[in-house]
Amino acid sequence: MTSTLDVADARLAYTDTGSGHPVVWLHGSGPGASGMSNFGGNLPAFQDYRNIVIDLPGWGDSPRPATDQPLIFHAAELVSRAMTVLGIERAHLVGNSYGGAVAMRVAMEYPDRVDRLVLMAPGGVLPADAPPWPVGLEHLFAYMAAEKPSREAMAEFVRLMVFDESLATEALIDERYASSLRSHPEMQIPPNFGDLTPDLARIAAPTLLVWGREDQTVPVTWAPRILEGIPNAELRVLPHCRHWVQYERAPEFNHIVREFLRGGTVAPSEA
Repeated sequence: MTSTLDVADARLAYTDTGSGHPVVWLHGSGPGASGMSNFGGNLPAFQDYRNIVIDLPGWGDSPRPATDQPLIFHAAELVSRAMTVLGIERAHLVGNSYGGAVAMRVAMEYPDRVDRLVLMAPGGVLPADAPPWPVGLEHLFAYMAAEKPSREAMAEFVRLMVFDESLATEALIDERYASSLRSHPEMQIPPNFGDLTPDLARIAAPTLLVWGREDQTVPVTWAPRILEGIPNAELRVLPHCRHWVQYERAPEFNHIVREFLRGGTVAPSEA
């Protein structure tokens, strides 16, 4: 069940399930995205953790407050404040795409709040030769820019997110399309997400990067810059998989992430 949380001048929607050490789940920026649409299928494998699944500002049921900050920076500040309101001192952070960038920013600014980071094809770090944009980002930005995007545009976007297009079901397309119309973002295109590249070395948390080998949105060729920039990072690449690793390869993803999180919490003095 979705609840809402007042954080400073913003309101965040979130779901709180399970019990145990907290895990904060942060979704991507694709049209129709929300916390539960990204991670609802994974949560049954993590019920021995307390799972906080957040709708980031402007997506799902969370309104977009006015801000001049880059989106990643603004969202990270609200996530940290939400953790405080929820009584969470430290947590593991799991984020895909835009949510991975938000997780990295939290780890940079509030290292004592983060135990372990799991990042699925995270944004916020671009290669020197971008743009041109990968085809998945082209479709994402075009959808955001449309005054009233079409269901067919959503279907094209969803099919780009998975290697096995049978996973792009009509029900999934309908769900994402309806959600996108409720929370269609109003922003510059491409959005001012912010650049995390100069601060990667500030991330002290043990970090797991998970990537789909055939990702057409945030290509695996973008991974080395992050892998080399974060001092304690490792990379797993899954074949026959595109951008939605947690959806397309859910059993493997759940297993890999659980094994990584079992490495334990990090005491503040070790961070």
